[in-house]
Amino acid sequence: MVSKQPVNQELLALNGDEAVALAVKQSNVDVVAAYPITPQTIIVEKFSEYVANGEVTTEYICTESEHSAISASIAASLTGARTFTASASAGLALMHEILFVASGSRAPIVMAVANRALSAPINIHGDHSDSMAQRDSGWIHIYVETAQEAYDSILQAFKIAEDLDVSLPIIVGLDGFAISHTLENVNVLPDEAVAQFVDERVLPMVVTHEGKTVPFKLDPDSPMTMGPNVSPAFYFEFKRQQDEAMKNALQKIQDVNAKYAELSGRSYGNGLIDTYQLEDAEIAVVVIGSTAGTLKVMIDELRSEGIKAGLLRLRTFRPFPVEQLQNALKHLKVLAVMDKSMSFGGFGGPLFNEVRTTLFDLKQHPIVVNYLFGIGGRDSNPHNLRKIFENMQQIAKTGQVDTVVHYLNLRE
Repeated sequence: MVSKQPVNQELLALNGDEAVALAVKQSNVDVVAAYPITPQTIIVEKFSEYVANGEVTTEYICTESEHSAISASIAASLTGARTFTASASAGLALMHEILFVASGSRAPIVMAVANRALSAPINIHGDHSDSMAQRDSGWIHIYVETAQEAYDSILQAFKIAEDLDVSLPIIVGLDGFAISHTLENVNVLPDEAVAQFVDERVLPMVVTHEGKTVPFKLDPDSPMTMGPNVSPAFYFEFKRQQDEAMKNALQKIQDVNAKYAELSGRSYGNGLIDTYQLEDAEIAVVVIGSTAGTLKVMIDELRSEGIKAGLLRLRTFRPFPVEQLQNALKHLKVLAVMDKSMSFGGFGGPLFNEVRTTLFDLKQHPIVVNYLFGIGGRDSNPHNLRKIFENMQQIAKTGQVDTVVHYLNLRE
């Protein structure tokens, strides 16, 4: 992460949830519809304070459930309103049906997800099982490492989602408690700089059944239908359009990351992947979220011992950056992919399967192993994490893999 700060910024002590709420406040959001759930609650609580104090003109809707929150968000977005919501865990799971409606309707909603384990048994702590369960719902997925990146990514998300070549909803995932509730230094841009960066939402122009050229939104003065019943003769084409929009998002995410770096002095790799000590590495890990910070410290220690270790933090999980991952990882001897969620009955975690498949067709690629870790908020301390690198060193030395899928720091 670069921090040149070309624009004067205010340094605040914020936890990740507060950083998200502040970013939403600065983004001139028209509608926020949400229902509180730990560890996301602080986001909507803080934003409700902004509303109560008259600091924003946003229409704030406290719904009776998360299912209602996402439904209200879709309705607002399709009228042309800039729309935000937030959720976690069972709340996100309750939204599942309607998430597909949001993406299929091309509603550019931004949602913060304070990642948390799913029941049962009940667990309020952080892992990625909630948002990984939504990975094929048609939403863009961005995961952050710090509270600072949570703030920055929300600002970027509106610009990405509302781009006319994308027009898709976005989940910004921040690790429950590790980021959502941890106080950090956050550099905050001036309101006017954010307003200029995010800008106003622009709607595409379409021709209605009455022959009028109007903005594509629900409007009684220019009636149109969105999300109608579609026969097999047309449904497939709609889904293909969504896939093309995802491909467009690959470049848009990189462009917005670069533009934001010019404004703030902060960038996160190329927006899709963020690497550390990877260029000459022989062994490396791929990870999502806040664990990358601890791993960087470990990699520095390993480097001081002469071990060529590196890291790739996947920032954008959807759309999946195939080409970028292939170019960054193909030179390695051994790669460990770390998953903070489980795919029950599958072979390893979801990130492992995506990365391993991505590398499979390369003429030269590393041996890939999987580490399931941090499930239900299980602590992964440096001692445990070092075992991953020790195992990779052994594999690199012998070329032999005894176990492909590992469970880190599990009692069994």
